[in-house]
Amino acid sequence: MTEANIISRGEHGISREQIDDNALKVLYRLHNAGFQAYLVGGGVRDLLLGLEPKDFDIATDATPDEVRRLFRNCRLIGRRFRLAHVHFGREIIEVATFRGAHSSDKNGVLDDSGRILRDNVYGTLEEDVWRRDFKVNALYYNIADFSVIDYTGAMSDIDQRTIRMIGDAETRYREDPVRMLRAVRFAAKLDFKIHKDSEQPIYQLASILSEIPAARLFDEAIKLFHSGNAVKTFELLRHYGLYEVLFPQTEAAIREDPEYEVFLIKVLQNTDLRIMDAKPVNPAFVFAAMLWQPVLANTQRLLADTMPYNLALQKAIDRVLSPQLRITSMPKRLSMIMKDIWFLQERLKNHSGKRAASVFSHQRFRAAYDFLCLRSAAGENVEKDCQFWTQFQELGEKEQEKALRPKRRPQSRTKK
Repeated sequence: MTEANIISRGEHGISREQIDDNALKVLYRLHNAGFQAYLVGGGVRDLLLGLEPKDFDIATDATPDEVRRLFRNCRLIGRRFRLAHVHFGREIIEVATFRGAHSSDKNGVLDDSGRILRDNVYGTLEEDVWRRDFKVNALYYNIADFSVIDYTGAMSDIDQRTIRMIGDAETRYREDPVRMLRAVRFAAKLDFKIHKDSEQPIYQLASILSEIPAARLFDEAIKLFHSGNAVKTFELLRHYGLYEVLFPQTEAAIREDPEYEVFLIKVLQNTDLRIMDAKPVNPAFVFAAMLWQPVLANTQRLLADTMPYNLALQKAIDRVLSPQLRITSMPKRLSMIMKDIWFLQERLKNHSGKRAASVFSHQRFRAAYDFLCLRSAAGENVEKDCQFWTQFQELGEKEQEKALRPKRRPQSRTKK
């Protein structure tokens, strides 16, 4: 067993003042009950980097049932990974029991390809370290003496700004292919590089992502593009061949028309800016952008067969969404928003009369308008429509009513 590097309180920059109050409550209650309790993973990593952690996860030798007995506000979740969630209002502190080696207990199950199917094998801190994915996520902050415990050389990787898998990278990716997406997400978020030994297998193994349940891939896609680093994430996903597994129709559309990538970059830049400004973002908007060109291309083919526009668009949407949902499923409420954004693009060409008024009163007007103007910024021939609706929104209510009045055609005078 590798000897741990213990970094004392005076040798690292983490202070309890930086740790979430509710996370401290959980740590101290576990510790006072005689259990080991550590802040672990991304929270420790981010604190060492001077970043504000999004989550504060805890590792302990207490079993999930023992954690539940300590906290009345605790719920146990998961079958594949049994976890304790301690609720403080809307905030959740996740508590995981130390994991052990799969061969040590029947509760750990792998399939023939090495995929983890169930992982309720409990162990010690020393065993838990080697079950984590990347070295930078394998640091433990000990509430007992405020030290940081490093078994893997994670502190060195943080200094070198490197993402490196613990153990054999190919084996670990086969255990859980989503780790390839996590490697990209962390590299983009932290502006780290992926170590050559950890990146090389990704090129060969990208295709096994297709074996992951669609619901889980959808959740991962949201994390990828709503992390505030969507542009960098997009570039890395394409570099490693992961993007075409998640969005095969979009990748094909980009290769056919490179200008489409300009629009996607504009959308992702806009998403990053909104997150930076703490504005709300909806995954339906990004997904609508990802599939816009495939929808448009299918619509044009159907229009060539003299099909009415609305029917052609609906059939095109069905053709595009159906295979995509088999890869990244999503709630129906989100797919409905996507459809609204797409249908409103044509209707935004109306600048007067009842049709224009109905567009402006539509609950998805703002999303569709933003989408339209990003299309314009990317060079599509919709600049006049974007300008009209931009200026229209700056008018007062009476001026808006006047602007939407149907333009009367001048009557021709007949000679007597």
